[in-house]
Amino acid sequence: GVSPGGEFGPYRQSERSQLYRNAVNSLINQGLAYEAFDTPDELETLRKAAEPGVFQYDAQSRGKLRNSLTMDSKEVAKMKSNGAPFVVRFKTPDEEEDVTFEDAIRGNISFKSSVLDDKVLMKADGLPTYHLANVVDDHEMRISHVIRGEEWLPSAPLHVLLYRAFGWDHPTFAHLPLILKPTGHGKLSKRDGDAGGFPVFPLDWTDPKSGTTWPGYREQGFAPEAFTNMLLMLGWNPGDEREIFSIAEAAEEFSLNRVVKSGARFNPDKAKWFQEQHLRNAGANNHVEALAELAKAQGVDWNEDQCKAVLDMMLERVTFLDDILSHRWLFEPPNVFNTKLVRKKWKEGTAGYIHELANMLDGLDSFSSTNVESTFKRFLDTRELGFGQVLLPFRIALTGEGGGPSMFDFAAFLGKEDTLNRLNRGVEAVLALKASEEK
Repeated sequence: GVSPGGEFGPYRQSERSQLYRNAVNSLINQGLAYEAFDTPDELETLRKAAEPGVFQYDAQSRGKLRNSLTMDSKEVAKMKSNGAPFVVRFKTPDEEEDVTFEDAIRGNISFKSSVLDDKVLMKADGLPTYHLANVVDDHEMRISHVIRGEEWLPSAPLHVLLYRAFGWDHPTFAHLPLILKPTGHGKLSKRDGDAGGFPVFPLDWTDPKSGTTWPGYREQGFAPEAFTNMLLMLGWNPGDEREIFSIAEAAEEFSLNRVVKSGARFNPDKAKWFQEQHLRNAGANNHVEALAELAKAQGVDWNEDQCKAVLDMMLERVTFLDDILSHRWLFEPPNVFNTKLVRKKWKEGTAGYIHELANMLDGLDSFSSTNVESTFKRFLDTRELGFGQVLLPFRIALTGEGGGPSMFDFAAFLGKEDTLNRLNRGVEAVLALKASEEK
């Protein structure tokens, strides 16, 4: 690569210009490429005149156009010495033939050469087009497989002809199915991501022309393993029910012969599902350091044991690691309480129940999750109350919300002092809320 170097450098296209020039000259010398002097305006006029048909610079039309095949060498030399701009075009076969190759996904592919136009290989500024550069680079760098999207399938016969013209064996071609929109027809685009609120790029990408930045999967918190797994399953399957693969497992299992030919519809919810599976499969211990850094960035000073405890409670409940910090009640008493739940679940005697429970919890010597739970159940038995009559108000007082991890685990995480303070504070806040609504 550019930074580490390697035996196939240079790796910047701008530093390989002589290589492309030599390749083009070899084709010109063989009569397999030619210089074309037609101006863009002249070609546009021909295209308009050809309507409703389609003008194509090919074996049928090139004999009537301004190029080194129709002009004598002196005229060509004169135009070049006068600085006339020109491009170099590939010369497709004069006689129609079948251009055939084996695609690793689609099997035998055949095109009639008559459908091909004489593509530009080198532009007027001396820079190579993709068609020339990719063939030359792949050969020089000993690429064994060219794996690309099916939108490049119409260009494949040209590339096969170019390899033949250079006298090189072409690599194995494999044209992947398109990734389709979540709904409707057509391939996935930036607009779909904008409309659906999901990324379409691996990394943040900024349009150099407009300056608009589109979010990337990495920046949104997707793990590399999850992103790779998601892509793996878009158009491929292992032949069984498995869906979750590590990168090492994917490398071992993947084969082109199990890639489907039809387009694969992208499902943003499924992408999040892959992220959740990989986040959880990695285990809490593997996220401790990362969570500590995220917490510190928000001014939360959790030690290793606290991070592990939070992960044990929350890992099954989040999609991304930083989602954990969005639950602020994990590290500070709630200031906002779920009003609908308060109206529905906080009855006339609820405040008294919470105070009684708090007094019983205050008597615990060991404030473990098990002891908090047993005390909670003992309180219910003593007062002949149902679980739902107290557990949800207990949760509301501690978190302000109606859902979350085990409240016994959370109380143990907070410790006795913070739990009791939150219960008292929560009861006062809820009573004040109910009083304000009654006015």
